[in-house]
Amino acid sequence: MTENDPAEPPNPAMALQPSTTVDKNIVDRTKARRNSDVARAVRRTRDRLSEQAGSPVYDRELLKLHAQAVWNTALAIPLMVLVVSLTGFAAGVGIDIAIWGAVTLICYGWLLLIARKVARTDTPDIEPEKVKRAFLLGHFTSGLGWAYFAWLGCADCQVDQFPVLKAVALLLVMAATAIISSALRGALIATFAVPVAASAAFFALSPVWEPVDAIMATLLVASLPFFTYVAGHLYSSSVMLLSFRAEKDMLIAELETAKAMSDEARRRAEEANLAKSRFLATMSHELRTPLNAILGFSEVMAGEVLGPLENPTYREYAGDIHASGKHLLHLINEILDLSRIEAGRYQLNEEPVTLEHVVEECCHLMELKARNKDIRIVQQFEPGLPRLFADERSLRQIALNLLSNAVKFAPSGSEVRVRVGWTAGGGQYVSVKDNGPGIPEEEIPVVLSAFGQGSIAIKSAEEGTGLGLPIVQGLLALHGGAFKLTSRLREGTEAVAIFPPQRVMEELPPVPQARHAANAGGYRRSA
Repeated sequence: MTENDPAEPPNPAMALQPSTTVDKNIVDRTKARRNSDVARAVRRTRDRLSEQAGSPVYDRELLKLHAQAVWNTALAIPLMVLVVSLTGFAAGVGIDIAIWGAVTLICYGWLLLIARKVARTDTPDIEPEKVKRAFLLGHFTSGLGWAYFAWLGCADCQVDQFPVLKAVALLLVMAATAIISSALRGALIATFAVPVAASAAFFALSPVWEPVDAIMATLLVASLPFFTYVAGHLYSSSVMLLSFRAEKDMLIAELETAKAMSDEARRRAEEANLAKSRFLATMSHELRTPLNAILGFSEVMAGEVLGPLENPTYREYAGDIHASGKHLLHLINEILDLSRIEAGRYQLNEEPVTLEHVVEECCHLMELKARNKDIRIVQQFEPGLPRLFADERSLRQIALNLLSNAVKFAPSGSEVRVRVGWTAGGGQYVSVKDNGPGIPEEEIPVVLSAFGQGSIAIKSAEEGTGLGLPIVQGLLALHGGAFKLTSRLREGTEAVAIFPPQRVMEELPPVPQARHAANAGGYRRSA
């Protein structure tokens, strides 16, 4: 392979992809409901995201979080009440501790019922003000049980520091409530304002007033604003969490909407492309029949088969009609080929083909046209190339299109180089290079599109349809190959058709004649 041999790209970026979509499933009308649901979700999420803390939208979600937190930790407070009750029995408090436990559990049970009801209610159906009042009242009622506990005394207790133990129990319950009820402002105050006041009054009115009791009373009173401060920070974190979740939901909804719109646009584009291909194929087929008749009659008239035409102008007109008809038939054939390729209906007749022989034949066909423009076609073929498993008609069409373009734009007295050889990846390629005017880099996508022509081709008024290179791309894509077009102004253009290694057939080594004869003789002798 020469130093300028093109490398085989992994993916043909410009290759036409055949459509595999079934006609009736191009536009999925059943997804209209899904798309509308996504749109409504986007609107709801945007509305929620635009709201600030304290609005009904956020209040509903915060109340929902609070209800779920209370219900999910329903066993925490009852277990603590049970532990305190057992400890009180062990300390000798007596029946009063049992009465307190029963009262506290009943009050807390009411709070749990409220939380369960709110947790099972849909968020949009929650009435914020009503539910908030119910929760605060439930917390206040639950706090009355702990107020009773704070006022509970024990003259005959076996534990000397029973008031201290009560203060410790209240601190633990207060900390747990601050964490559980952080999503509801005022829940901690509603629960422990009365218990803390009762505990402070109990210590103040105690006949035996010790320094440790004063310390615990002060600590208990100071802990209420501290835990309120902590609950406030947890509340802010909950609001931030809801805001982040709303942003996430909005992004997901936006992505879903974009995906739905993209899918619908793609389906519509495929539908339009298929309709275009059908139209072109139908029209091309319908036009060929009368056009062949026109060609036949004009050829008869131009050849004066049925008699001479006395007016020479008529003969000239007949020749023009025939030439125009041939050009129109060529255009129709190209349109028909391109529409079949785009619709995925182009059938390949694959068989072992020698690429070198096909390109050589195409060069001979273009010799006359090149000689008329004083252009020399130079062939550089690597010897010993194995055959390709491909469609010979497609290979011939690819080579003729590339050669025709090169000869069309090559200046008089120049040369067109045609190379066939190996690619770096083990495939085979056909390269056609001319030293014509070239193509501006920004016009290469235009040239590669259907009916696209560069500015130089338009200025030179060269006859062409703009379908040659798109057909080449489509045929190469059907073979799993790729197409490369490189050009520089005033230096020339190189077009490369690349066939993948999967298309190259492995050649079996010939059987040596002597060994073959010996084996044959052995067979005869054994016979």
